[in-house]
Amino acid sequence: MSSRTPSPTPTTERIVSLDALRGIAVLGILIINVRVFAMPEATLLNPTVYGDLTGANYLVWLLGHILAELKFITLFSLLFGAGVMLFFDHKGGDGDPPLRLHYRRTGWLLFIGVAHAYLLWYGDILVAYAICGLWIVFVRGWTPTVKLAAGTLMIAVPSVLEVATAATAPPELIAEQWRPAEETLRREVETYQSGWVAQLEHRVPAALERQTVGFVGSSFWRTSGVMLFGMALYELGVLTDRRSNRFYRRLAVVGLVVGLVPIVAGVVYIEAADWATEAALYWRQFNYWGSLPLAAGYIGVIYLGCRRLSGGIAVAAMAAVGRMAFTNYLFQTVLATTLFYGHGLGLFGQLSRIELVGVVLAIWTIQIPLSVLWLRRYRYGPVEWLWRTLTYKEIQPIRRA
Repeated sequence: MSSRTPSPTPTTERIVSLDALRGIAVLGILIINVRVFAMPEATLLNPTVYGDLTGANYLVWLLGHILAELKFITLFSLLFGAGVMLFFDHKGGDGDPPLRLHYRRTGWLLFIGVAHAYLLWYGDILVAYAICGLWIVFVRGWTPTVKLAAGTLMIAVPSVLEVATAATAPPELIAEQWRPAEETLRREVETYQSGWVAQLEHRVPAALERQTVGFVGSSFWRTSGVMLFGMALYELGVLTDRRSNRFYRRLAVVGLVVGLVPIVAGVVYIEAADWATEAALYWRQFNYWGSLPLAAGYIGVIYLGCRRLSGGIAVAAMAAVGRMAFTNYLFQTVLATTLFYGHGLGLFGQLSRIELVGVVLAIWTIQIPLSVLWLRRYRYGPVEWLWRTLTYKEIQPIRRA
């Protein structure tokens, strides 16, 4: 056991490319999350159920589905797994103090996630991350090969379950989820155009379903599996920027090609089926699996870009966003719910997909410079500072010298 007193990781020891990747990931997840902030929940499964899906609006959906859906959340989950390994590396080994610190910080993450899910937005990912983080810590001693194999098996579970459901479940049950009744959609729109208390009618059961049935049947397996991938890629030097340019070029090319082919095939498949209920659950598998190599391709592209633009303003800006990823993730929720929900401007269900692109760009325009300016004066983002203070049970210095 190390004799060092556990303390937060100094900012001078941070890996810039890792921070930049995290920054791009947290910005990228808004491309898809904004649809759930702004439209009925069912549109994420079947975009034809609500809003115009022709012309520019169709193109926005198509590009978002191919390039963003599941890709950036996959990167975010990879980085969480890598973060577990990084945390123990900096805390000096496997003794009780680091493990207690891990459980304390994970417990506070769970608390913040629950508050986020039930008070603000049911689409929260922090609860799933915290619960998965409680167990993956025990397999950090596995070899990278074993982690990759176990991660693959875990990721396969929701896919197998969904295909089995598509083959055996009553068609009317699948149809109800695939294409909800107009009255159901209208009621959801009215709910989120109402005040904060009225929103609880939908938000509480939606969050509870995601954290129980949805978690056990899907997100636990996918999230844990991708975290294991992240832990392995950290140990293999991929996420710590220790591989060659040639490696990252190959990762970029192979990942992009292998990822894009099944995702585009999935769009062709569902369009050929005219978005019929019979294809509802099968078509998701194309993107489910294609998102993994495509996310790996993004790692290759981003790390090569960080090396080429090292010291430049673009890398520094993305790294600043990444160092404040916790703050920025929650800040996106605050901004979006204020814009779309009834306790704010009440625009839920009112904007088209092309208009939502403007919302995403506007939020990025706020978050990127604000992150850079904040970190010029402070060591951590405000939520990161609070998390560290709660973890170490003492107020952490936040102002720069």
